[in-house]
Amino acid sequence: MTAAEGLDRILVSAITREASDVHLSSGAPPLMRLVGALTGVPEFPEPVPAQWLESALLAIMSPAQRQTYEEIGEVDLAYTLGTGARFRVNIFRQLGGVAAALRLVPSAVSTLQSLGIPAIARDLALKPRGLVLCTGPTGSGKSTTLAAMVDVVNRECPLHIITIEDPIEYLHTSRRALIHQRELGRDTPSFASAMRHILRQDPDVILIGELRDPESISTALTAAETGHLVLSTLHTQGAAKSIDRIIDSFPAYQQNQVRAQLADTLQGVISQTLLPRAQVAGRVLATEVLVHTPAVANLIREGEVAQLYSAMQAGSSLGMHTLDQSLAGLVAGGLVSRQVAQGVAVDPQGLDLVRVQVQDLDAESWTHHADQQAYARRVY
Repeated sequence: MTAAEGLDRILVSAITREASDVHLSSGAPPLMRLVGALTGVPEFPEPVPAQWLESALLAIMSPAQRQTYEEIGEVDLAYTLGTGARFRVNIFRQLGGVAAALRLVPSAVSTLQSLGIPAIARDLALKPRGLVLCTGPTGSGKSTTLAAMVDVVNRECPLHIITIEDPIEYLHTSRRALIHQRELGRDTPSFASAMRHILRQDPDVILIGELRDPESISTALTAAETGHLVLSTLHTQGAAKSIDRIIDSFPAYQQNQVRAQLADTLQGVISQTLLPRAQVAGRVLATEVLVHTPAVANLIREGEVAQLYSAMQAGSSLGMHTLDQSLAGLVAGGLVSRQVAQGVAVDPQGLDLVRVQVQDLDAESWTHHADQQAYARRVY
């Protein structure tokens, strides 16, 4: 059995157990993530030899990816098994050895409803222009949410969608929309390079896998200003922190301009957090939503980002809510324990006093998603 075949066997074993991630390190046994926790792969209890692992990982790289790995010591790529299962892969060096994190990408794009995403996400996906952000820590399902939003546009609108991803995770088939998916390293050298030329490709909707640096942020804001809908992610927690992160990415002399651009273009922020379920195995999604209003735009423009939390608390009729309101709904429905909710709440002591005003997060609405628990185990 070759090293590549052995790697495939490890991945198949993880898929069978509905793991979300596989972690491989030279000199250590393979691990997989089940319902948020790392555990061993029963069929492979022995440490992985360094030479075997490097051989297996080199076998799934293209020549260009091998060159990148040799030059900088890490590389991102997508890997597809013979069964059709796809993984997002990051390969990196550590302590002189090699390691890899492989995340299973579901073969089908799920609906926003089945994911438990607030209904306002569909409205944001159908905006004619502007910037929509999906934020949260690593592994919180940001890419899954964006894929579901792209699918909404694909099914309902005769538009041109271009995605720029690193690597491509979900594969979309053009339906009413025309979709072109571009991968860093294979189709374009960088997010910034792709964005410099994208406006000549006649897009209506642009998905940027991640806003990583001032250049990609600046070009995304420019695209949103010129009449395009731009969808992207940030590794931040909370709507206000996401806005601060964007502004703080720029030098002081540019920050007023960026605030003005954000105030004019930002349509909404969906911030996600995955929490363990209270009584059964699985995880549940808690969210925070900020939606553009004249008052919100003015707070951003004037640099009063801290006051956005109050705007979200009072904006339930517009689809807004805070993380604490979401958590209160989950606790009231028995889906999340009070202790877990208090561990991530903005105001742990006042969590019991939060009045849930968002119908989408009412405990009863969750009961309509019979597949929520199984989906959370498989995807998140």
